[in-house]
Amino acid sequence: MQKRLYPCLLLAGIALSTQSCAVHSGLITGGANLQTNNFSYVASNVQGTAKTKYIFGIGGLSKSALVAEAKKDLTKNHPLKSGQAYANFILDFRGSYLPIVTGNRCTLTADIVEFSGVLPSGQSAVPSTPNSSSKEKGE
Repeated sequence: MQKRLYPCLLLAGIALSTQSCAVHSGLITGGANLQTNNFSYVASNVQGTAKTKYIFGIGGLSKSALVAEAKKDLTKNHPLKSGQAYANFILDFRGSYLPIVTGNRCTLTADIVEFSGVLPSGQSAVPSTPNSSSKEKGE
């Protein structure tokens, strides 16, 4: 009886110690003002990611730091040109939990839109930058 019990307990212990759990959560937000038809989609579902690991609960980044790193990765991999903006943000978190090591992954997904034309209010849809002559007048 004991000869059979030991391998079963050993197998059960190994099986339980290698089990993991994952948790997903997310948030969807707007971004650029897309109420008028003065834009076109340049790219869809561009992503920036950041991940961290904790060993015995030590190490890694906080949730807000993960979001900042994901945003930094997004802007590095998909920079904007003049007249473009990010829109339709989706922020996803995935946490995985093992007995010793836990990890978090943050994925920031967005669309890139390009504005053109004139808004109904008569303003330009593309923000203009002040030139040097207007700076001199204001001084």
